[in-house]
Order: sequence, then C-alpha cells, then structure tokens
Amino acid sequence: MTDIPDLAGRTFLVTGATSGLGLESAKALAAARGHVILAGRSPQRLAEAQRQIPQDTESLLLDLADLESVHKAADNLPVDSLDVLMNNAGIMAPPLGRTVDGFETQIGTNHLGHFALTGLLLPKLADQGARVVTVSSTAHRMGRIDLDDLNYEHRKYSNWPAYGQSKLANLLFMAELDRRVRAAGWSLKSVAAHPGFSSTNLQFAGPAIAHNPVGKQMTRLMNAVMGQSAESGARPQLYAATMPGVRGGDYYGPKNLFETRGAPKLVGRTDAAKDEDVAAGLWDLSEELTGVTFDLTTRPKSSRA
Repeated sequence: MTDIPDLAGRTFLVTGATSGLGLESAKALAAARGHVILAGRSPQRLAEAQRQIPQDTESLLLDLADLESVHKAADNLPVDSLDVLMNNAGIMAPPLGRTVDGFETQIGTNHLGHFALTGLLLPKLADQGARVVTVSSTAHRMGRIDLDDLNYEHRKYSNWPAYGQSKLANLLFMAELDRRVRAAGWSLKSVAAHPGFSSTNLQFAGPAIAHNPVGKQMTRLMNAVMGQSAESGARPQLYAATMPGVRGGDYYGPKNLFETRGAPKLVGRTDAAKDEDVAAGLWDLSEELTGVTFDLTTRPKSSRA
C-alpha cells in the first residue's frame, strides 16, 4: 500500500465501498490523498464506511441491481469529472434470483449494472489518465457466455456457472471497452483485476441468501485456512487504478499460490476471455438490455494530467 503514489487532486468512485475489497480500496485511496466517492446501496452502511475513513470522502447511493438507481447515481454524481471508476461491487453464487429489471441476479449486478454505470459516466472520464478498473475473478475460467440466454430464462440455472459467466463478462467488457476507446482516440485506460482468495463478505452472500448454515460454516473455515485479508486482496485493483505503467487491457492478480494471494502481477485469462466476437456480441446485447449506449463519437476535450 505504501507504493501507491500521491493521489492529491484525483477523484475515484468505488462501487461496493461499504465492505471488503471496496472499503479497503477506498481507505487506501483516501490515505494517498485521493478524493473518494463511496458508492453503495445502504445509507447507514455508507455512513459507517465514511466513519472508518478519517480523510474527506463523499457517498453516493447506488444499487447496481436496479437500472433506475444506476441512472440516479450517475445524475447525482457530486463531482464534474472522475479520474478512476472502480467497478468493484458484486454478488457471488446465490440461488436463482432476478434484479428489479428482470435480469439474472449475478449477470445483472456484476456485469449489466456496471456496464450501464460506466456508459452513463463516460463523459466524466474524458480526462487524460482516466481509468476504468473492472474487478473480475479466477472464476471466469469456469464461465461461458450464452448470448441467446444470458439471463437463464430457458436453460437450467446453476449458481457457480452463472457466477463464472458474470466474471467472464467482466473481462470481455473490459477488453471491448479498451478496444473501443482506443479506436475512438481516447486516452482512457480500461483494465481489470482480481483479488485471489480473499476473506470478505462476498463469500457469504450465496449461503446467506440460500439460508444454508452448512455453507456458511464451510465458508468461514475456508476463509480462515486459505483466505488472505481484504486489504491484501485489494492490492491488484489498487495497482490497476493508481500505478504508472499500467496499459489498457491489462489484467492484474496476486502472484503466489496459483493467483490466490500475494503482491500484484500481470496475469493471464482464458481464450474465452479473449474472444473479440463474443465480446462485441455481449456489448451489443448489454446495450440492448440496459438501454445505455456509449458515446465515443466526440473526442474528449479535457487535457488535465
């Protein structure tokens, strides 16, 4: 964390900033003198997160599982420009559920909500040096994108493959955004990161929703034995968000024990995560489902470093 450069004058928006990786990221960014906007669903939890950060922060109500909330958050952004959007929030392996807009919960929250938010905030990210950091997972390796049934309306639902699909979608979105902004002549960098095996509340979301006490106990045991701290798990996304030398399309994760823990490094991804045809198809489908399009026709005018 002490390697993070001085972030004075730079503004960051972190989704899912009330706990886990998001909260630890917000703490580190604020400690490095960045101005941090904490985004989350609960006013009470946002207030508590702000109390844990001694530096000046702002909060923003945002429910990624509700497109109306995403639009309101974009409209209510308390700053005129952003240097970094950290798409961190997520849900992992719950039973089949639907967002407010009828999307399968995991693809709706982890991908479509962040897709819409990024598109709506794109005009705020036009400055030199701006970055979009999308948090994925090694679980992308089990993922498969079904463009004909992205929301499990016809095929049989299984929570872990659905999680893998959403995390694969994160990487495809990151790469397609990078291709599109570069083709449009923007300096925006679209990058991704994953936290390895980190002990956070994310692992409890599925068992909690399923009312599965055995699952909760197994999760506690695995976190105690295998998990690194949320602070350590946040390092790859903080590296992607702040360090010099980061290039558009980069993907960072922990370097040790099969990418489960350790300092950040560039990591690989599956061939499915590099499929440009699927990425383009997912982009078009995401625009159709969310109603949000990315306006890249106008070159950014700002030149703030």
